[in-house]
Amino acid sequence: MKIIPAIDLVAGRVVRLKQGEFAAQRTFDFDALALARRYLDAGAEWLHLVDLDGARQGAPAQVELVARIAADARVQAGGGVRTRADVERLLAAGVARVVVGSVAVRAPGSFLDWLAEFGAERLCLALDLRRDAEQRWRPAVDAWRGDTDADFTALLDRYAAAGLRHVLCTDIDRDGMAEGPNLVLYSELAAHWPQFDWIASGGVRDRDDVDALAASGVAACVAGTALLDGSLDLEEIACSRAA
Repeated sequence: MKIIPAIDLVAGRVVRLKQGEFAAQRTFDFDALALARRYLDAGAEWLHLVDLDGARQGAPAQVELVARIAADARVQAGGGVRTRADVERLLAAGVARVVVGSVAVRAPGSFLDWLAEFGAERLCLALDLRRDAEQRWRPAVDAWRGDTDADFTALLDRYAAAGLRHVLCTDIDRDGMAEGPNLVLYSELAAHWPQFDWIASGGVRDRDDVDALAASGVAACVAGTALLDGSLDLEEIACSRAA
């Protein structure tokens, strides 16, 4: 299972949010390019870039910085992707895989068109889930500021039939909270839709969480705060696996 370091960006600065709340933003004193290089030197094969300004505005806003990072790394990136032109712009900037959330939930026809045009290796579905008062999972959209009544299971079935491969799933309540990942959720998703390469996101704290996620059947996990704070050592894991 791959560990994909996350670099979340606001105005070019490296930040982390709690449960997607911009009011709970924590800014880190890291240069984004230097941080990307550090992760690559520690053994990361991919980086996960989130343009939070783009997510909030509804259009990619930090493409130049994303392109500079992508020049030396395999990058999956998202944040504010709403149109075909947005997808093309990120791909032209060197992004290997464009992450699409809101459009894939609200306008599946558009996402299916992009999937047919750009291919399954160039797109990743962002399935951002939050429980409502009745404990039902509801997909969130618009930088997680709104929830929808979309049946995400029907969407997954539809996208599976169209050949989608990569799905990034975030349990929003766990994101940035350092409370551990939702292993039950990821195990159920991986068992029900084994044709997807699942990427788990939200709550990863340490090596034990990584090992538990590997056992759940996901293909990769995104780690953010744990890497920035040092509770998860990417180089140590890479070395132990190589041994």
